[in-house]
Amino acid sequence: MSESNQLTAKKNHHIVIIGGGPGGYEAALAGRQLGADVTIIESNGIGGNAVLTDVVPSKGLISTADAANNVKRAEKLGIGFTVDGEKVHPKMKIDLGAVNKRLLAMAHEQSVEMRDALLEAGVRVLNGRGRLDGNHHVIFAPKDGGAEERMEAKTIIVAVGATPRELPDAKPDGDRIFTWKQLYDLTELPEHMIVVGSGVTGAEFASAFHGIGCEVTLISSRDMVLPSQDQDAAELIENVFRSKGMNVLNKSRADKVVNTGSGVEVTLSDGTIVKGSHCLMAVGSIPNTAGLGLTEAGVELTESGHIVTNKVARTSRANVYAAGDCTTFLPLASVSAMQGRTAVFHTMGDVAMPTQIRNVSANVFTSPEIASVGWSQAALEAGEVNGNVVKFDLPSNPRAKMMGLQFGFIKIIASTGGTVIGGVVVAKSASELIYPIAVAIENRLTVDDLARTFTVYPSLSGTIMEVARALHTPNV
Repeated sequence: MSESNQLTAKKNHHIVIIGGGPGGYEAALAGRQLGADVTIIESNGIGGNAVLTDVVPSKGLISTADAANNVKRAEKLGIGFTVDGEKVHPKMKIDLGAVNKRLLAMAHEQSVEMRDALLEAGVRVLNGRGRLDGNHHVIFAPKDGGAEERMEAKTIIVAVGATPRELPDAKPDGDRIFTWKQLYDLTELPEHMIVVGSGVTGAEFASAFHGIGCEVTLISSRDMVLPSQDQDAAELIENVFRSKGMNVLNKSRADKVVNTGSGVEVTLSDGTIVKGSHCLMAVGSIPNTAGLGLTEAGVELTESGHIVTNKVARTSRANVYAAGDCTTFLPLASVSAMQGRTAVFHTMGDVAMPTQIRNVSANVFTSPEIASVGWSQAALEAGEVNGNVVKFDLPSNPRAKMMGLQFGFIKIIASTGGTVIGGVVVAKSASELIYPIAVAIENRLTVDDLARTFTVYPSLSGTIMEVARALHTPNV
């Protein structure tokens, strides 16, 4: 095919994207970059849950808690407060109404900026809902109730995200019982927040609300909080929670949550009643795939409603792709964005590198944070992979001492040949510190490569070099 014919083919390639979260947004930009005609359909705002009600506002709340914690430990670093020369110990007050107003404004601003970027790139942005009509057509239903539009698409990308799971005897009401979407309506600081669910979402919000001054009870049905994380990391976080005064109830399943008018009562499976002022239900999510015409179009779904995709985001229908929390891949914004780009590269005939889940860095934004990438120590101990693991505690790091950090560690896993294959960081800035380990895994670097790379002294990253050096195998 000649170059002019290739350009014409790309221009005539209509990509319709249902959902404007990270996956849909990145797919749209990639499509325009490669010359396709792109339409994106979104009902709530570009950015989806990640920007409007999840990642952006929740991490903003966590940043507020971090700032509050810095104030709390200021005296330990020699920083005091005086009034007219007299030393005082002021009580910190959090204006949650003002905090939430800022978070929602920040989320809205980012959503608008993303929409503007799409329009500037030449993407057609439609406000409403889309559904498949077979595997080559999409029906658009405008949010304002206008007439539906049926459009033909050479490629369809579904990126509709997920919504909080609700339990029949613990229905969120937005008054005292909340999902993670509803928390930003709070105008006053809860006296006692009960968090049901100790996965990533539950642990993060428990950490954040405790950090801004709430009494917190965290109810976990498992043996420990964060059961899917590295065991050393989960144990450390639970110990930190307890040491700071959080009430953690392990092996406790919540059967019922009731709004009493003046508070909440959570009934556990053993009959115990836990009383608080508010309750956050953090019990997972369900994909927003119902009513999209996916099954009718021949797109395979799991029993839970997730779209089955391969490593290039393709579904069981050759021209239908999917990205994000509605798929069987990891529910991370970074993964969704990568899936969206990969889907477009693949359908447009560009270089599409298959997404390698094991190379994905993930982070839990508790205080301290937990970041991980690659093979786990549990997999190593189960014999799934051969290698060695070394862990150094961070409090002995010179920079950590200067910063007054009391908790954390860096762990690296290497193959028997010395190649870096996994890592875990528990630290104030774990989300930043995990990057060099992720780069090493992606590029198959050895522990000696890491150990030979200069780090700044003093720095927390210096411990990465120390751990790598400890994993060196003498060639003698």
